[in-house]
Amino acid sequence: MKNDFFGREYDIAPAGGETGQAFVATHEDEKFFLKRNSSPFLAALSVENIVPKLVWTRRVENGDVITAQKWVNCHILTREEMIGPRVAQLLAKIHHSENLQHMLAKIENCYFSANQLLQHVKVATEANNDVTKEITDAIHYLDQHVSAVETTDYVVCHGDVNHNNWIISEENELFLVDWDGAMLADAANDIGMILYQYIPRKEWNRWLANYGTTLTTDLHRKLKWYTICQTVMQLTTDQSDEANERAKQIFQNAIEDDEV
Repeated sequence: MKNDFFGREYDIAPAGGETGQAFVATHEDEKFFLKRNSSPFLAALSVENIVPKLVWTRRVENGDVITAQKWVNCHILTREEMIGPRVAQLLAKIHHSENLQHMLAKIENCYFSANQLLQHVKVATEANNDVTKEITDAIHYLDQHVSAVETTDYVVCHGDVNHNNWIISEENELFLVDWDGAMLADAANDIGMILYQYIPRKEWNRWLANYGTTLTTDLHRKLKWYTICQTVMQLTTDQSDEANERAKQIFQNAIEDDEV
């Protein structure tokens, strides 16, 4: 497959991933990561050095928008590497960035309260004919506690912080990629999915200290609630077998947390 960008013919190859929207483009010694219809939020993330540098954006004849980012030779973080302080620190940088919050707020329908997220979950489960009692009980739990986790403090959340979206370049730069699910919501949306998935319970306080906060009862309740909410949504939505198994395990970890 070949395509012409700015007078140069590039070889285009799929970059993998579940959406089929990502490609690798090469021309002589140039190499880019291309994505079709990526989030318009990508430019702000590039400026903040959260993602590899955005090189150009182009609208093609069929109306799609193609973005090209600097190709980064990298490795994906392992599950064990998620425990390290750099992940917590970069996530805190994202959550506390007023510039990112300002830029994302320009995109329509990006704010999600706890109640809005719960309504999305209910709609998804109502459309699913294979809802287990465990999921039904989880929704009852979410209903019971939604008022206790509501917030007016919205931050930029990634929405899919599993280790496959964290990469380290050969220059030792840490990036968080794949921002198609970005939203303004409670920080617990991201933090909980990392803690319940990767961080041993005895390490939670240390990880949160690296993030810049402490584990209070209120925060713990939010972490559990938002993690259950996210995983129920995932488990009632079509996704790969790998993603489904991952969601099941995180869901179980959160449901079995009886400390709050």
